[in-house]
Amino acid sequence: MSFAVPPPDAAVYVISVAAELTGLHPQTLRAYERMGLITPGRTGGGGRRYSHRDLELLRQIADLTASGIGIEGVRRILQLEQRVDALQARNAELIAELEATREALRQAMGRPASSSDRLPVLHSAMAQSLVVWRRGH
Repeated sequence: MSFAVPPPDAAVYVISVAAELTGLHPQTLRAYERMGLITPGRTGGGGRRYSHRDLELLRQIADLTASGIGIEGVRRILQLEQRVDALQARNAELIAELEATREALRQAMGRPASSSDRLPVLHSAMAQSLVVWRRGH
């Protein structure tokens, strides 16, 4: 018999199972929720359901508090990690956009793609001017 593994964001664990899997007391999970550190899913009847990602976050919070970091410090660390994740995602989007722009420029100029070609900064062999506009923030 094989079991399907739920996606990381699927809220499937009841509070007692989440507490057991993280080594935390159910009251600690409720307290972390009241403090806004975690937001478990809810059933139609209001019961808490935790996802695998929630369990990882709870373990991270427990590790941080065990190392002597206060709740406000934990909150700030989590916010900064979320910001880093968002910036990394945005950076990946910008890299993809830059590569698409470079490829379009290569095609418009009739140039083959080359790993040494660092468009849009074009080599001095080009006699024309080129303006590359950048979107505002």
